Amino acid sequence: MLWTTLYRRSASSLRTPLGHSNSRSLFQTFPSHFPRTVRPQSSRLPGSHDTFPSFRTQVAKTEGVSSFSARIEKPSVRNQVQFFLGVSLLAYLGAAALTESETKYWKKKLVTVSSMFQLRPPSTDEMRRARYMELGGHLKGTLNRLKDETSTWPSTLRNICLATYVRSAQTYLDWTEGRRLCFHIACVNAAVFLAWKVPRLRSFMWKSFAHDPLSGRAYTLLTSVFSHKSFLHLIANNMALCSFGSAATTYFYFQQRNNQDALPEATSIWHFSAFFLSAGMFSGLVSHAVSTKILFPRLVARACTQASIRASPAASAIAGGTNVATAASKGQILPSLGASGAVYSAVTLSALAFPDAEVRLLFPPFFPIPITTGVGGIILLDLVGVIRGWKLFDHYAHLGGAAFGALYYYYGTSWWNFERRLEAHSWP
Repeated sequence: MLWTTLYRRSASSLRTPLGHSNSRSLFQTFPSHFPRTVRPQSSRLPGSHDTFPSFRTQVAKTEGVSSFSARIEKPSVRNQVQFFLGVSLLAYLGAAALTESETKYWKKKLVTVSSMFQLRPPSTDEMRRARYMELGGHLKGTLNRLKDETSTWPSTLRNICLATYVRSAQTYLDWTEGRRLCFHIACVNAAVFLAWKVPRLRSFMWKSFAHDPLSGRAYTLLTSVFSHKSFLHLIANNMALCSFGSAATTYFYFQQRNNQDALPEATSIWHFSAFFLSAGMFSGLVSHAVSTKILFPRLVARACTQASIRASPAASAIAGGTNVATAASKGQILPSLGASGAVYSAVTLSALAFPDAEVRLLFPPFFPIPITTGVGGIILLDLVGVIRGWKLFDHYAHLGGAAFGALYYYYGTSWWNFERRLEAHSWP
């Protein structure tokens, strides 16, 4: 302003030799006498929107520093795959060995009972019938011992105790061997559930009986199969296991009895045990792979985007109306636990093996429906859960278990017969 004022005064005091000249306003004088500031022309092409890189970006490019998403360690799935394959192979080898041992035991025992079996080996039905009679004998012997131990009790209390045992023992004896096995598995699940209720064991249970895909641990694929956090989850899984697990064991029995190329076997409980463990670990492995290879990269990308928004005041103001907390919660990777994946495998296998069967659901509709319709409905529900991003259940583990059951229906019998023949040749 000082320079402008002095310049105006000096301009107005000038006179020409011809006399006084017409004065001009400052507005008219400004364009010709004042220097015009010219903005530097940019070297960018027309239509381009490139901005000058920030100091931090230039330093990162100079020093070769990678981004946060590139530097973060990616969770691995290799150890979990190796653990699943190794434990499943050992489970089937052990199941085949125990089945062969028990079959040889009953063959030798029946030979001593009847001379008829010296001419031909006992069939699968005959060995199973002998096992049933032996179990009834053990239960009767326990009843006799219980009578002797309660002989001094009051008669009313003694009669109640004996009547309760007789009713329970008869119910246990009437169950199929598959239901009896599933009852034992349910007892293990209940024991693990009680361990969750001990406050001092809470941290140990989260570490050892819940599979966290980001922890890097592989053994929890196996231990989490027997773990249930809520009582409703425990009851639902155990009821479904005792129902459809029994049906799957019966299917294994029919396959061995009706197949001429299959070796006779005294029991199918070891076969189902290996199936249950493998199905549970496979469903957990599917959930682990999806969490580490799909959900985790999305979560990292979302975190980087939110960090960029917070670093920019303008972008933060624009995104202020959005619910960032809700968007972040959708990307959470939670630990998984429960036998739902193994139960889904047994349900799918039973539906394919007995398509004419009917089931009665615990939720509406309560009337009997075809098993294929029920299984198709719950699989469709899990597909919707995957698409919608529901977090109430581990839908990926459910679908993985259903896929394992379907694959086992088509290829499981051949695989089991191969294991049986391999184990039979190794025995003397």
